[in-house]
Amino acid sequence: MVGAAGGIVSNVDDMSKWLITQLNKGKYGNNGEKQLFKDERQREMWQIHTVTRASRNPRYNSHFAGYGLGWDLSDIKGNLNVSHTGGLPGMLSIVTMIPDMKLGIVILTNTESGGGAAFSAISRTIIDSYLGLDDFEWIEKYSTAMAANKNNADSVTTKVWETVTSAKNTKINPQDYIGVYEDNWFGKVEIFQKENQLWIKCYRSPKLNGPMHFYKANTFAIKWEYQDMNCDAFAMFNLDENGKAQSIKMKGISPDIDFSFDFHDLDLQRIK
Repeated sequence: MVGAAGGIVSNVDDMSKWLITQLNKGKYGNNGEKQLFKDERQREMWQIHTVTRASRNPRYNSHFAGYGLGWDLSDIKGNLNVSHTGGLPGMLSIVTMIPDMKLGIVILTNTESGGGAAFSAISRTIIDSYLGLDDFEWIEKYSTAMAANKNNADSVTTKVWETVTSAKNTKINPQDYIGVYEDNWFGKVEIFQKENQLWIKCYRSPKLNGPMHFYKANTFAIKWEYQDMNCDAFAMFNLDENGKAQSIKMKGISPDIDFSFDFHDLDLQRIK
């Protein structure tokens, strides 16, 4: 189940109408005779409420960046740039507007890997053409960067699972790790034994369950049964003076893990 923006079922035609409404300051209909929201509300949506780091790419001469109410905001060559991305497994999208130019762009992709690079290259190429900039060969640049990132990520994950294979005969006491742990935000996870193999399951995220393989020291590598996205993770146990696990910290194995998997923010404490 997903909600909020992630729950929208839409298409390019619908999104185009939404962009036209945004660019017309809340007006819609065949002749703009209807008003969905007031100009005042749009100014509030397009006002920075959280400041972020501005890009220093001299190509766009940007000076500010931030987050409004549901919109990423920045300036490009003196023009306000309003945008937001979205993604679920197998679907990635970006919506971009330059209101001063009455320009709206919506790009929907049926991909996961590489989708961000694809919609970034396409949208930047279109924007550059409207700004009168030279061809920056965005597709080639993103393609090169993607290949380098993939090679690096593959190298890291391959070494991890090679280490797991070489350590498969390491003797551990499963009872030192079995139990229920809880993070105040994420909720409970349980470590249990299944067919002589340690497993983990997450109560609030039932798709996140899978075997835990000894890696080294007090660390295990989790191979989730859910493989629609790249999200295998390390589980690092903190042990007491008797070698019994008291808490777990986690982080993604691949440096190319999707940003949605914030394992590193979890602070799982034993409660049982």
